[in-house]
Amino acid sequence: MKNPFAQKHYVFFLIDEIPKPGASLVQSANAANGAANLGYSTVLAYPSKGLSALNPLNLVRPFQPRKASAELVKYYNLQDKLKIAPLPMPWPVDHIKGKWTNSNTIATKYYLPFHIISQTKLVHAWNWNFIKAAIKHGVPAIYEHHHHEDKKFEQEIVNHPLFQVAVTVADTVRNGMIAKGMPPEKVIKLHNGYNRFFLERQPEKARNWRQKLLKNERQKLVIYSGALRQFKGIDILIEVAKQLANVEFVCAGGDDKEVVYYQQLAQQKQVDNISFLGYILHEDLASLLQAADVLAHPHCSGAAATFTSPMKLFDYLASGNPIVATEIPSLMEFKNTNAIAAWCEPDNPSKFAEALKQVLENYPRKLEGYPEILEFVKQFSWENRAAKILSYVDESLRPELIISGLHPY
Repeated sequence: MKNPFAQKHYVFFLIDEIPKPGASLVQSANAANGAANLGYSTVLAYPSKGLSALNPLNLVRPFQPRKASAELVKYYNLQDKLKIAPLPMPWPVDHIKGKWTNSNTIATKYYLPFHIISQTKLVHAWNWNFIKAAIKHGVPAIYEHHHHEDKKFEQEIVNHPLFQVAVTVADTVRNGMIAKGMPPEKVIKLHNGYNRFFLERQPEKARNWRQKLLKNERQKLVIYSGALRQFKGIDILIEVAKQLANVEFVCAGGDDKEVVYYQQLAQQKQVDNISFLGYILHEDLASLLQAADVLAHPHCSGAAATFTSPMKLFDYLASGNPIVATEIPSLMEFKNTNAIAAWCEPDNPSKFAEALKQVLENYPRKLEGYPEILEFVKQFSWENRAAKILSYVDESLRPELIISGLHPY
């Protein structure tokens, strides 16, 4: 009889409970999903504070890889190859402040060494404490780090032969990591990716979105998808909408408070051609993006512009629709490609409005999307990203492929 524990997994670890919205969680779930789609036995582990955490049997055997739940599959557009392992965190974990009532501590000090390591070939995490614990217990690790931080990296960890590679999404963050002690040869910059579900054409759903969203006989639809934050350029987009009163603007994303705030701000400025939908499930987001005439990628200048992860850019590109983007450092490498229809300087509503008007006039809507945009984005699939990351892992430390004959990505 086959030993159920013989299989060694490629384990991705999150410190946040899922599912819930947030760019970092979408990124993490899709990174794991991409590795699973390549044919590796991939497990996404994360804290769970639901009813299962109260079951004493789950505490005795907390790491139980299983098929992803229907809720997670729907929420993040996961395919059926990814496994999940919710790690039970019973009360008072994360309810009472303290080192030993913290899910991070429980995961790194208890679950990892006593329950996870025996079934793990390789660890991939965004949490530095989990990476350190994996290395100290003899498991090779991949670290993802997307923001500027003041902490210095412990030299005994980053120079350890089991520490394989650190991954970031911006050159500025990579340079900062090197300055904080990360060996240059161990840190790479790789863009985020797109879920291949976004490439599937959904003309009927897109048509329904347009019928629902276009108001007052307006014929053109500009869509923004992402966080509703000032530094993301939402205030600018409201000013742009005011200048283009015959165009309908729609923003997807943000929590309830942010939606209410920006709805009120638009009303105060007497802008009636911009609406805020709140968080849209990814299964609906793809068709929403395909419904647009133009996709807006505004952004303000400042510190955030130097490290922002342009994850929505790849979702935009997968729609095949033209994009107007702000010239910020993390996007500039795309300026000499045909991926972006128009560029403009940050912090300037008039310039952004001018660029949008030009693109609306010169790029007629295509139900099937623009083929040159769709061709360009294929290189940025999550599967391609996962394969590139694993190419930096010593061959003897890579997880085994368990599914053969998969389609290339």
